[in-house]
Amino acid sequence: MLRSYRFLSSVLFTCSLTGFALVALFLPAFAAEELPQPFEDPSRLVSIGGSLTEIVYALGHEGQLVGRDSTSVYPLEVGEIPDVGYSRQLAPEGVLSVAPTAILLLEGGGPPEAIEVLEKASVPLLVIPETYDQDGILRKIRFTGAALGETEKAEELALAVERDLASAQELIAEGSARKRVLFILSIQGGRILASGRGTAADGIIAMAGADNVFQDYDGYKQVSDEAVMEAAPDVILMMSRGEDLDVANTELLANAALAATPAAQNGAIVRMDGAYLLGFGPRTGQAVRDLAAELYGKEVGR
Repeated sequence: MLRSYRFLSSVLFTCSLTGFALVALFLPAFAAEELPQPFEDPSRLVSIGGSLTEIVYALGHEGQLVGRDSTSVYPLEVGEIPDVGYSRQLAPEGVLSVAPTAILLLEGGGPPEAIEVLEKASVPLLVIPETYDQDGILRKIRFTGAALGETEKAEELALAVERDLASAQELIAEGSARKRVLFILSIQGGRILASGRGTAADGIIAMAGADNVFQDYDGYKQVSDEAVMEAAPDVILMMSRGEDLDVANTELLANAALAATPAAQNGAIVRMDGAYLLGFGPRTGQAVRDLAAELYGKEVGR
């Protein structure tokens, strides 16, 4: 019998907790959400989604991992676990090659045809929702913990992360002018691929007390030189991919549109590790703190 746990619909988030009275004692903030039932056999677990893999480690279940996707790069020892492919371009054969008994899949993984094959293989599959905010992080922790039979431990982790995020928010200077941030995913042929609404970059910028300069489109989009100059960002934010892969600042500022921005003129270019900055997992509270410090400098904490 096919056993696929799906929680993609917001309708599920308004279900009652009938039969979950004990859980409710530990989940006051999530009383309106029904948690998934534990996997019957998570002894051979595949985790697809870097933040989910971090949570599995944080809950002490890394010994059950037999596969992970290529976005799962933290902690470093995760590199010893077989890579089953990129989360958005999965080949079902790769996932099934490690003989999983349970699969954790972050929403957005695919393609749909691959997920359909995995479902037909009758491997228990839990799709965990992804939103780029505090609630999304806590939900991932609680859902993952429930699936692994670790509801109480997951709640402890969720509360610790919540405290960390609250602490980070306290460091953001009140009354300071909000920084305007341009997040650049890549530059190809001189064209800038920048974040709009609804991305992890958009979410982390907001959590760090700043504004993403592009709010008139969703996702990532190539933007014109005129749009970049008109946006006039105070800060340019990019992922750090390693010395050999990063675009040097000199090359970045050879772009006339970027060179004309306040960010370039003030040397305000921030780079942070991609999995750390955009992971929306257990480390995000510290990432918010670090980004806010980079954005506001000595203003942070005043």
